[in-house]
Amino acid sequence: MACTMKLGRAKGAKGQTSHFSGALPHGALLERIAPGNHRYEWLYVWGFVEPATGATVWNVSNAVCKELFEAILLDFAKSAGAGENKRIVLQLDQAGWRGPKNLAVPDGIHLVFQPSHSPELQPAEHLWAFVDEPLANTCFETIEDLDKAVGDRCAALTSQPRIIRANTLFHWWPQSADRK
Repeated sequence: MACTMKLGRAKGAKGQTSHFSGALPHGALLERIAPGNHRYEWLYVWGFVEPATGATVWNVSNAVCKELFEAILLDFAKSAGAGENKRIVLQLDQAGWRGPKNLAVPDGIHLVFQPSHSPELQPAEHLWAFVDEPLANTCFETIEDLDKAVGDRCAALTSQPRIIRANTLFHWWPQSADRK
């Protein structure tokens, strides 16, 4: 079973507002001269996909860090049945905060890091258009409203493996002999 994941897909619930007047001096840094009321609240969508079947597992969080990544990996391993009798290879990008150094990886999970700057090799990159679709051009009053919309969308995508498979199973993706 080959699974992939994408981390740190952020959606802001409220827009950032900055108010300033006058021209910017040449070379000036905007944050030094533009007082503002920055109001961001973030959600991060963690998506795992098995390209050969289109099966997905989703998590939504309000932060990213190595400790949270470990908890999400553990949840994924349980959801996918990883362990002594089932090995799962997870393809990851090389975001530094989730690197292998001191990372507790659950039994049955093997991490493979893709080359830097190569999102086109990551099947999970193709999930985000589906997650974004119902969120586009929508203003959410609260982070809870955004969380509900994202959660509903991820649940709906879980029941659409044919669409996910068609968009994540690349012609060059390794397939087991029984699926060819």
